[in-house]
Amino acid sequence: MKITIVAVGRMKRGPMEALCRDYGDRLPWSLAIQEVEVKKRLEGDVLKAEEAALIAARIPDGAVLVAMDERGRGLSSEDLANRIGAWRDQGRGEICFVIGGADGLDQSIRDRADLTLAFGPQTWPHMLARVMLVEQIYRAERILAGHPYHRA
Repeated sequence: MKITIVAVGRMKRGPMEALCRDYGDRLPWSLAIQEVEVKKRLEGDVLKAEEAALIAARIPDGAVLVAMDERGRGLSSEDLANRIGAWRDQGRGEICFVIGGADGLDQSIRDRADLTLAFGPQTWPHMLARVMLVEQIYRAERILAGHPYHRA
């Protein structure tokens, strides 16, 4: 499997960056994190549209697209692992997760997504959401491998 995460914003060095790197390094799958940033001072829908263009340009052709959005579905770790396993078994070897900016994802990205996923009804800081996502991808891989990391 090849996993790409396209995220708005730059992660600074520190504990969250170290956690992302740690979980990413444990994965036997290929993991690429691509950060995008709008340099202009824009707001609201104009900003989201600019971010969407940057995100869309980095979504690999043919990849399963998972949009991380507060309006998305909440899946258990097992359900996420099963989804990833099903995509793998269907021959869809690349998954791209996208995390929007402070104003969320543009509708054009959400409409394109194969799955819109939420980490519950709460709003999470973007950098923490990135750490949570990488951990859940790692957990899904461990579940699919039958490893005891996940003890639910």
